[in-house]
Amino acid sequence: ITLLGKDNVLTGQAVAESYSHIWRMEETLLAKAITLPRTTAEVSSIVKLCYHSDQAIVVFGGRTNLVGSTETSGQEIIISMEKMNQIEEVDTQSRTVTVQAGAILETIQMAIAAEDMFLPLNFGAKGSAQIGGIIATNAGGLQVFRYGMTRNLILGLEVVMADGTIISGLKKIIKDNSAFDLKQLFIGSEGTLGIVTKAVLKIIEAPKSRTSAFVGINDYDKVIHFLKFMDKELAGNLSSYELIWENSYKVMTGPQNDIKPPIPYGYKYYVLIEGLGIDQNQDQARLQFLLEQAFEKEIILDAAIADGGSDLEWFWTIREDVHQLKSDCSIDHHFDISIPIPEIGVYVDETVKKLNLIDGVHKVFAFGHVADGNIHFIVDKENVSPALKKDIDLTVYTPLKKLGGSVSAEHGIGLHKKAYLDLCRSPEEIALMKVLKKALDPKNLLNPGKVIDMEYISVIKQKIVH
Repeated sequence: ITLLGKDNVLTGQAVAESYSHIWRMEETLLAKAITLPRTTAEVSSIVKLCYHSDQAIVVFGGRTNLVGSTETSGQEIIISMEKMNQIEEVDTQSRTVTVQAGAILETIQMAIAAEDMFLPLNFGAKGSAQIGGIIATNAGGLQVFRYGMTRNLILGLEVVMADGTIISGLKKIIKDNSAFDLKQLFIGSEGTLGIVTKAVLKIIEAPKSRTSAFVGINDYDKVIHFLKFMDKELAGNLSSYELIWENSYKVMTGPQNDIKPPIPYGYKYYVLIEGLGIDQNQDQARLQFLLEQAFEKEIILDAAIADGGSDLEWFWTIREDVHQLKSDCSIDHHFDISIPIPEIGVYVDETVKKLNLIDGVHKVFAFGHVADGNIHFIVDKENVSPALKKDIDLTVYTPLKKLGGSVSAEHGIGLHKKAYLDLCRSPEEIALMKVLKKALDPKNLLNPGKVIDMEYISVIKQKIVH
């Protein structure tokens, strides 16, 4: 209270009335206090006090994660970044934007658009997700295929370390090979190695056109064929390639949502594509021509082109509003896996079949960013028993090791996937992660218990260090 003022430290009932996730606002939050810093210096002061008191810390951003990264036990101090929400600078000449960690993605997008620039980072939670959390989880989204993950867009970071030390590297340059690229340690570390307080992001010139189409396909091999065809023929302008399975498409466009389907039901796969270019009329005509060619070559069976802004909003609302699938579930169980693109068709078919044989599973929805190998499942189950959760988890995760996949494409590990990290990381990799955690957070105070457990095997540690 002395550091922040009484209005910026919440305790007691004010804590209980908060929440750890935007989908679980009805659940009582357990924590000693919530702090609301306004500057990096205030974050540093809070962390220093916690470090000297051996006090665990959990950082809150937009609380949109799906792996338990912001769950608490009641023994933590929460640092909420919501008041550190300023967009400090949009530099159109350096093509960068400098933001505080609590800035919401959609707000950043709007500020950049006002300068005729573009941040190629987009996903359904853009209206709630804060950039600090996005960086901490190395979030992906709808345009990863063309522009890469969040990591690819970060030029500089300001980070508060576990002892309160401020590491400030807010550079605007793309090339910097001056020894270790320290910012990479914190991108995707889920708040376990340091607290991101500011960032410099790379932005690009705003595209002049945006085109989209929904396509119906029945053969997964042709899903891949269509991807290669469109990517080649659009000459680098293909920015998104989303795949939705039929039962997911039916719920996303059902009458309960008051959203009509752009193309009829009856196809196994629904592909939503996006192209960003320089001339709306020419690019629209080019898309029309390519879809006609794909139809003549029997790659696709049906297509609908978005005609103008209202159609674009309609098409992309279908894909972005995953809450519609969640709402169709009694109890929703989410997955975010990554496997090589050619394996996706068979893997999903076999996994859905196995999941539907589990007693307690009602429905399985599949969709994802197929062009970068990322598939999401939402499993509708009848209860929250650990036994049912384990059966479902093992069904989805066990094949991934053989396929060279990952239990987390973009959501992170948090608490919920920690037991399965060894399916996609070797013992040596996990041991090295623990060495880094111990070095940067020796008291294990930053988001403790998340991502990795800190029981040390000294022999492995010594082997890696020496």
